[in-house]
Amino acid sequence: MMRENLLAQFKSKIDQEWDVVVIGGGATGIGAALEAVTRGYKTLLVEKADFAKSTSSKSTKLVHGGVRYLAQGDVALVREASVERGLLLKNAPHLAHNLSFVIPAYSWFDGIFYTIGLKLYDWMAGRLSLGRSLYISRKKTIERLPTIKQDHLSAGVLYHDGQFDDSRLAINLVQTFLEHGGIAINYMEVKAMEKDITGKLSGLKLQDNETGEVFHVKTKGVINATGVFTDDVLQMDDPNEPRSIVASQGVHLVLDHSFLPGKTALMIPKTSDGRVLFAVPWHNKLVVGTTDTLVESISLDPVALEKEIQFILDTADQYLTKAPKRTDVLSVWAGLRPLAAPTGEKAKTKEISRNHKIMVTPSGLVSILGGKWTTYRRMGEDVVTKLEEVHQWKKTTTATKFLPIHGFVENTDENNPLYFYGADMPGIQALAASEPGMSEVLSESLQIIAAQVAWAVRHELAQQVEDVLARRIRALFLDAHEAVRIAPKVAAIMAKELNKDTTWEQEQIQSFNTLASTYMLS
Repeated sequence: MMRENLLAQFKSKIDQEWDVVVIGGGATGIGAALEAVTRGYKTLLVEKADFAKSTSSKSTKLVHGGVRYLAQGDVALVREASVERGLLLKNAPHLAHNLSFVIPAYSWFDGIFYTIGLKLYDWMAGRLSLGRSLYISRKKTIERLPTIKQDHLSAGVLYHDGQFDDSRLAINLVQTFLEHGGIAINYMEVKAMEKDITGKLSGLKLQDNETGEVFHVKTKGVINATGVFTDDVLQMDDPNEPRSIVASQGVHLVLDHSFLPGKTALMIPKTSDGRVLFAVPWHNKLVVGTTDTLVESISLDPVALEKEIQFILDTADQYLTKAPKRTDVLSVWAGLRPLAAPTGEKAKTKEISRNHKIMVTPSGLVSILGGKWTTYRRMGEDVVTKLEEVHQWKKTTTATKFLPIHGFVENTDENNPLYFYGADMPGIQALAASEPGMSEVLSESLQIIAAQVAWAVRHELAQQVEDVLARRIRALFLDAHEAVRIAPKVAAIMAKELNKDTTWEQEQIQSFNTLASTYMLS
């Protein structure tokens, strides 16, 4: 499962016609590719950077029905997301689990109001509910949230939602896709659409961003699942296509776990600007966010705005006895949400629906817009069904609803630092025990060993230092300074695995340090 092996497979099939080419290696694209290949289609997945490089690695790490969408009256989305949440917890138990949340109530009315709303939330999940919501006493609220401000605190509401590991799920889904016969290649960019004499899509011009090599592939169907870059692909198909994506930026800060000890998350249902804010335990850290800021500029590496950082710090200060300061922030990241806003709508981003929608152009390009990680599987199902309809193919049914995802193993021990590898954990342990240097501890605080880096190259398609430190072992998201410290060791291991020279090592370290600087607060 090294990239060079997949590239060789791809080149050996360069003259074949694919049934489906999926553009975009984030949650939506990977979900669509897995849906297509498990329905029997010859499927190619291409991503211009690394898998989950953009939005799909920068979530709040929650797989949830969306309490605030219920408040907005979007019952259908909450129902769909609640069902999909339950399926994901069953299909990837090594990466997704039940998490308890508490909403602190500072008045009698708030306690009753949120309890009633969350009972409805439970009911909508049906048999896939993760547990009953409960009105809990002031004492139990403080036991669950020991650092919550207690002045005027009257009670709390306990409810359940899902937590997951976004970039790890992305790579495990890619592995699942490969195991079902698909080919997925990162750092492979679409440069042009190719059409037949009737104007219908018949192929794509691709460029390997690692080598510069250009390929032409033939395909019957194309799915555009490029998130915030959807319009770029649409305009490649038709330069006159109007822009259809509204991008909203969400920012998260990572703090030491001591700011909210325990295993219960805090949910603030209404902040000063009417949004929801979470403080979520994750890998022995605390993730606090998010924001919702309309942005004009779209990039792979958006940067948190000062006003967003201050908003999160100020809101946390209102609820936590230990007020976080800039110097307490271990990492900060920004992600862009691709929102499918109706043409001409000027709604605030927090009011734009998180529902997905599918567009079809005259050339037959099928694009999927909007959505969120929680509903990635359903989005894949819907877009492949639409592709069949567009091309008048024989209808097939989904095979992903109860499909175990690569690494599937039940009853993981979260005290083991390798638990999130699931069924792959014994392989990494064997590698650490059998090869010289592989048992070396690279980071005591993040519990990272050298074998994880080699494994990422050999089995998880990692090509660059950033791929490993950001999306295979998440060091950049947990502690940016620590990630920078171990980057030279990671680069040295990868250079050996990929047969690269010292110039490549130094370039990789410099590139990673430049990126990591945007995850740090001065």
